[in-house]
Parts: sequence; C-alpha cells; structure tokens
Amino acid sequence: MDNEIIELTEDISASNLYSEDLAPVPKSKRTWSKWHLAALWVGMAVCIPTYLLASYMMLDGMSWLETLVIIGLANVIITIPMVLNGHAGVKYGIPFPVIGRSSFGINGIHIPAVVRALVACGWFGIQTWIGGLAFYAIYCALTGVDAEMGLSIGKFVGFAIFWLINIYFIWKGTESIKFLEQYSAPILVLIGVGMIAWGASEAGGFKIVLDQSKQLEMAAAETYKEGNLFFVDINPIKDKTGKIKADAFKTIQDGQDKGWQNLPTDAKFPITVPLGNSPVKEVKIQLRQQTEKGFNESSIVAAKARTTVKKGLSDKLWSYILWLTIMVGFWATMSLSIADITRYAATQKDQVAGQFIGLPGTMLLYSFVGIFVTCAAVINFDDILLATDAPWDPVTLLSKFDNPTVVIFSQIAMIIATLSTNIAANVIAPANAFSNISPKNISFRSGGIITGIIGIIICPWLLLNEISGILIFVSGLLGPVLGIMLSDYYLVRKKQLQLAELYKHQGAYTYTAGFNPAALVALVLGIATALIGLYVPALEALYKLSWFSGFAVSFFIYYLMMKNQNRSN
Repeated sequence: MDNEIIELTEDISASNLYSEDLAPVPKSKRTWSKWHLAALWVGMAVCIPTYLLASYMMLDGMSWLETLVIIGLANVIITIPMVLNGHAGVKYGIPFPVIGRSSFGINGIHIPAVVRALVACGWFGIQTWIGGLAFYAIYCALTGVDAEMGLSIGKFVGFAIFWLINIYFIWKGTESIKFLEQYSAPILVLIGVGMIAWGASEAGGFKIVLDQSKQLEMAAAETYKEGNLFFVDINPIKDKTGKIKADAFKTIQDGQDKGWQNLPTDAKFPITVPLGNSPVKEVKIQLRQQTEKGFNESSIVAAKARTTVKKGLSDKLWSYILWLTIMVGFWATMSLSIADITRYAATQKDQVAGQFIGLPGTMLLYSFVGIFVTCAAVINFDDILLATDAPWDPVTLLSKFDNPTVVIFSQIAMIIATLSTNIAANVIAPANAFSNISPKNISFRSGGIITGIIGIIICPWLLLNEISGILIFVSGLLGPVLGIMLSDYYLVRKKQLQLAELYKHQGAYTYTAGFNPAALVALVLGIATALIGLYVPALEALYKLSWFSGFAVSFFIYYLMMKNQNRSN
C-alpha cells in the first residue's frame, strides 16, 4: 500500500493562500490511528437520520432484511470513494479545499467548497435543534413539567445550551474532536446493543420481534375492487401472542359513519370489510381498544390498493437501485471532504482500515437498531393499534415512557450521539471551507463560529421536517464534484501534486484567473445530467440515479478535457 507522506519543504507562509490551519499536517502530528478514524465514523453514523433510514424502505413495502442489505451495500460503495478521496489527505496532509485547488483552481474551488459548507451549516442547525430538544426533555423529566407542543422558550434555551457546547469543541480544535469521538464511540455502540436487548426481553424474544416486522411492511388499510363490489382490507397490529390489540372498529365511508363493530380476537388477518357496489372516494378506518384508563384509538384514511399486477424481477431490481442511490447520497457530502479528517492519519493503512471498520458496520448496526426497537415497541406498547402508529423516530418512542430515569438516560444518549455527529460531520468541513476563502483572516475557529451562526440564521426549527427530501438533490449536486476530484488525482496527476504550488497565486494551479475551465464545464454538465430528469420525464432515471450519473459524466468529461494538457507535476 502507498504509505508515502510528502511534507512541505518550501517556505510559502507569506502567501495569502496559506495559513496554519490549511497548511499540511507534518508527519510528527499525525496522531489519528485506524481506531480513532473508526470511532469518528461511529460518532458520525449514530444519529437520528441513520435510525430512520430503514423505516422509509419498510414503509415502501420492503422487508427488514432487504433494507439492511441495501443500506450495507450502499455504505460499502460510498466507503470506496471515501478511501480514494482520503488518500491525498494522508499523503499530503492537506484538507479538502486545498486538494480541490489542483482540479478546480485556487479560486474555482470556492464554488464546490462553499456549497458543501452551506449544506453542512443546514445540518449543523438541525442537529443542534435536536440536541436542544433533548436538553428540554431532561428539564421536563426532572421538574415534572409537561412538554409544550410547538415552539417554546424552554426549547430555545435547550438549543442555546447545546449550541454553546458545540462551539466549545470548535474553539478547542481538532484534538478535542478526536477526544470526543474516541470516548463517545464505545458508549454509543453499547447503547445500541442495550436497546436491542430491551426490545427482545420485553417483547418475548428475538424471533417474535423480527416476525412482527411483517406487519409494518403492509399497508395499514387499503381499498380495492373485485367485480362490481368494493372492499377495504384492515391490518390491525397484533401483540406477541398473536392477538389483535383493538377490540372494535368502524368505517367512515365518504363521510358517512357506519358505527362501531366488535372485532373478534380470532378474526382473520387481514380483516376484509365490504363497502358496497358504489364507487368509493374515501374510507376512514378507526380502531378502538378499551383499557382500565379509558380508550386507545387510532385512525387512518385507507390507501388505494397497490396494483394487482405482481412486480417482476426487473421492477424490484429498479426499486432496489433507486433506494441504493438514496442511501449512497446519505454520505455524499462527507465523501468530498473526508481529507479534512484523513490528513491527521498516520498511514494509508490506518485511513483505509478505519473507514471500512467504522462506516458500513455502524450504519448497519444502527439501522437494525431502528428496525428492531420499533418492531419491539409495536408489541410492547398497547396503544399502537395500526402500523402508522409505530414510533419510528426516537423522540416519539421516548414519549411513550413514563419513567423519568429512562427518559433522562435516553436523552443523555441522544445528546452524546448528536454532538459526536454534529462536530465531526457538520463543523470541520465548513470551517475549513470558510477559512479557505481568506486564509489569513479566517481561522478554523472563525470558520467554525461562522458555521454556528449560519446554523442559527437558517431557523432549523422550521426545517426539521423538510430534510428527508433533499438527499437525492444534494447527491446530484455533489456527485459531480467528487467525480472531478478523483479523475484529477488518479487519472490526470497519477497521485502526484506539487504541494507548494497549491499555495501560490501564480503557480501550477492558477489556470485562468484561478479557475480551471475543464472543471467548471465538467461540473455544469455533470449537474445538468444528474438533475435534467426533474424537467424531462423521459430522462427521470438520470435524476433518480443522480449521484451515479452526475459522478460518471463529470469524471469522464474532466479526464477527456485534461488528458492532453501537458501538466508538469
């Protein structure tokens, strides 16, 4: 394995493109081992979005095993460019914005670097709001005060506290980040294992919980037509003994209430209810369970039945590929800026082993935790009568516990997980990107503070429910950037960079006024390829496969435009 480390031998400290924060990390300060890098990935991957990943696919009708295979494969795929792009970080000790000067030019790199930074600022604000909510939940548990719905002063106080904790680690620098990730990683792994143990013990066994997952794959209620008659199928949730939890149901057909009917415990599954021979516009299903404290109720508007034509193998494979693209896009931003981390690794072997140990395994573990704990909760909590009631996100799950000790412990775990993710994934890259705009005036600390301020300005409390839809869009924008960088480093320059030239205004990477036209053309065409399917229905596949399509187009166009240029390295 290539373990060559190139150190800076020329004094270019007077250059406006140079600063101590962006300078190559000397070999003597490469203190991150493979276990530090693995711990970093544990810290980044353990977060609420990871916990929720499998739910999107299961609600789309996939089994828990299919979702884990796709998540595992996607993270092995994205780890490969992580490792490839991290190579330059180890070899030259430089961060993403400095490496990008070789392909985009000393000024052109600001375009992808700032885009990547702004995406990270958005995630920083959202994760900080989530961490603040955890502090607020602890306050409510300690004081016995009921949590307020919507926005409140208490939630903003929690946000401010968690924001200041993040700023503390920014101010202390990368060694404090290494310390945070090193000690939080084993705690987070143990928490995941503990959650699985809770689910299995409370629900009556490992197999019972996984069998329960089948109920979450099916539509809770759907209408369909057979001959001239209309029907609705209801799939109520069963407990661990196989008994349907609800004891009564009613249908409200096109606004007309049909009244409550008893639900026998030995009812066939699913429960088929005739609706008559008139076309049905809307059917609302309500379920009820009588308890000592009153009634638990749940309702849903029945969906139109899925197509009766069984999906062929090609249709299913296409569905897998679409979800694979989404899962790859989950870490699209980090694949660009991974050199911000690997520049502190001692050897290439450390960065390769650390990333492969830390990323795919942690993503699989915590996606499985999300599946398993949700399925166990469906069994363990009596008020979950339909699959739509399943507490997929940890916040909803924790709200079902009355024990303050459980709530406090769980929220502390959430604070640790959110902090470790936020600092590593959403601070280092934008801090370096903002510092790269004016290295002599903006330090890593200043760039981190700018990140924190933007994280407030974007009002994350308003964005929290809008984030899931941006994964494909972001991957479509950033896949081409990664394609250009890898094409430049491996095909054009054969892994050979002129280290001192990266810090010179008039040097090998000045190009045209600091912009490399080949990189800009490849970037525009890559993004256009990735996003054209939004506007041209016939090319929709290019958008749905945006990370792959944008990456491939930019990778090859950049190479074709640069391969005949005589560039001395």
